Amino acid sequence: MSIDVGSIVEGKVTGITNFGAFVELENGETGLVHISEVADTFVKDINDFLKREDCVKVKVINISDGKIGLSIKQANPKSSGQDYPYQSRARRRAASANDFEERLARFLKDSDERQQALRKSLDSKRGGRGAR
Repeated sequence: MSIDVGSIVEGKVTGITNFGAFVELENGETGLVHISEVADTFVKDINDFLKREDCVKVKVINISDGKIGLSIKQANPKSSGQDYPYQSRARRRAASANDFEERLARFLKDSDERQQALRKSLDSKRGGRGAR
């Protein structure tokens, strides 16, 4: 069975790196899904979307010098009405992390403390408040 550019095939994730995932195709060949081709959303950590031994549907986007470029997001068009199959794991991780409001409140508190320390330091160098 030959792999042609544009064909959609199934494969198994055999390895994960910080730049993508290696997928073994049905015919035994291995291709790379670059991190930018994993999902329609920004992917900071590929482990939020994929894990080893996952079976995925991929689209062959290029073949050059024996290297096969694959895409999961092009094989699973968003118009199908289904969410990305691995998105639930990413949502769970995001939900377990501190939410935005807590991080913003912590940042504002730290910022105010730093500004107060800076003002105090500058005032002591000038001889105190109101001194000329």
